[in-house]
Amino acid sequence: MNTTIQENRTWSTTHRISAGDKTAMSAMRVIVEPNKGRLQGTAARVPFDAIMERVAAPAGVTYEAGTVGGASGWWCRPEGARTKQAILHLHSGWFNWGSAQAFRNLVGHIAARPGVEAFVPDYRLAPEHPFPAAIEDARGCYLGLIEQGFSTVAITGDSAGGNLALGLLHFAAAQRAWGGALPVAAVALSPVTDLALTGASWEIRAAADPYFLRSQVAELVRSYLGGHDPADPLASLLYGKLAGLPPIRVHVGDDEVLLDDSLHYVERAVAAGWMLALTCGKACRTDFCPALVRWPPPSRHSMRSAGFWPIA
Repeated sequence: MNTTIQENRTWSTTHRISAGDKTAMSAMRVIVEPNKGRLQGTAARVPFDAIMERVAAPAGVTYEAGTVGGASGWWCRPEGARTKQAILHLHSGWFNWGSAQAFRNLVGHIAARPGVEAFVPDYRLAPEHPFPAAIEDARGCYLGLIEQGFSTVAITGDSAGGNLALGLLHFAAAQRAWGGALPVAAVALSPVTDLALTGASWEIRAAADPYFLRSQVAELVRSYLGGHDPADPLASLLYGKLAGLPPIRVHVGDDEVLLDDSLHYVERAVAAGWMLALTCGKACRTDFCPALVRWPPPSRHSMRSAGFWPIA
């Protein structure tokens, strides 16, 4: 399957890059490209968190450590937050890195737009806790929010967290047959949907992507799976049955090695009759630029959509 964005697709939108975008993306690349392909193993946790902690704190959001469903993490609470409504955000880091504390400012931005409190958990990381520990923690956290009385829950996630977010939707859709609650919607930023790494974008976008190399990611995936089949639908949503899903918006950048993970998942879901939308940032990444005061418009659009709220 070719790595292309066909703009006549009703479910796909392309954000054209402007001169301002190019300036912002160039500044981001100066920061992140020196580490391209180099972050590996548990030693990468400190520098990865240091990058994430450079995200500027949003105005009007307070933070509080907490526990939901047995998972510790951070609450991000905008002023005047709506009651009984919550966002659950699952962070990135290829299942090996990342922490709720490092991601809390990012999640604060997601929570601020709809005025809904958000929780980001410290799910267990590989290699100490391989597959399916992170999946179990995500499920427990979602069920914990329901038990705490949140009647309306949306799910967001970035990269590996996007994998966990989409997987949580599949789990909740299956549980609905037994009376379980279904998230109202989800937003996934550059989700990992194929741990077999079969997408052509791993080669076609290898030079353009400022963060990752296939060889680097293959080691991180091995650390996470611990010998488990990467094509297991529980690990790779691309190979699963796409049924009973709530509305989903997926954001990805045209320069990303993960481009095909988004394209192929959305194509399959739309073909199965589900309501998905894809936004692609042309010639860039649509995730955030943590060291910049001015996020490029593709990134700001991703954050606004991640912080959408589908309930009036």
